[in-house]
Amino acid sequence: MIRVGVVEDDSTAIERLLSHLDRFQREQGETFRVSAFRDGAEVIADYRPEWDVIFLDVQMPRVDGMTAARRIREVDSEVIIVFVTSSPHYAVSGYEVDALSYLLKPVAYASFEQEMSRVITRLRRRPRQEVLFTATDGTHHRIGVDDIRFVESVRHRIDLHTVDGIFSVATTVKSMEAELSQFGFLRCNSGLLVNLAHVTGIDGNDCRIRGGGRLPISRPRKREFLAALAEHIGSRGISA
Repeated sequence: MIRVGVVEDDSTAIERLLSHLDRFQREQGETFRVSAFRDGAEVIADYRPEWDVIFLDVQMPRVDGMTAARRIREVDSEVIIVFVTSSPHYAVSGYEVDALSYLLKPVAYASFEQEMSRVITRLRRRPRQEVLFTATDGTHHRIGVDDIRFVESVRHRIDLHTVDGIFSVATTVKSMEAELSQFGFLRCNSGLLVNLAHVTGIDGNDCRIRGGGRLPISRPRKREFLAALAEHIGSRGISA
């Protein structure tokens, strides 16, 4: 699955890009998870490096595309940025934020198809951290580490809560912790292992998780958890 962000303040332009994405995945056999943002301010608010590609309008009223791209690059060197603009001269500035290229409005499908193919080629050349696990039904699966939101111990199994659903795994929290701790996973209590990249905030003794939901933080682990979260945000987060 390819995670796509569309940042555009014009409704017609958004619908055109969404239509192109839908057509491309139908014709090319790709699968996209798409989120649309109405302004650069929306995409950089509580930004986490979870996107594969962002189509970014240059001219927007609150936070323009170039400003948003600079903020994104402070914490995410991997996401592919494609500018969408009605003025080609704006694209020259794209070099400073390592943009792949730009698309001219109104975006024709032929141009979009060519650009999306370049994006996919670059993504497939990029190494991706994955975990191989055996589900409780005996089948084997690979899942991207970045796609795992948290790991939960449920009786005699482990549930992996991912951006694409829940997978039941024949293993233990201790084993998952040994495998995932190097990727920024930390226990918030004895039965929950959390991907810090998906934590959006702390409310009392709960941590909020991207995509909805709260997970309890046990009192003995709270100080360590908050310290690790602060360090994680300090190294990869951006100010609002």
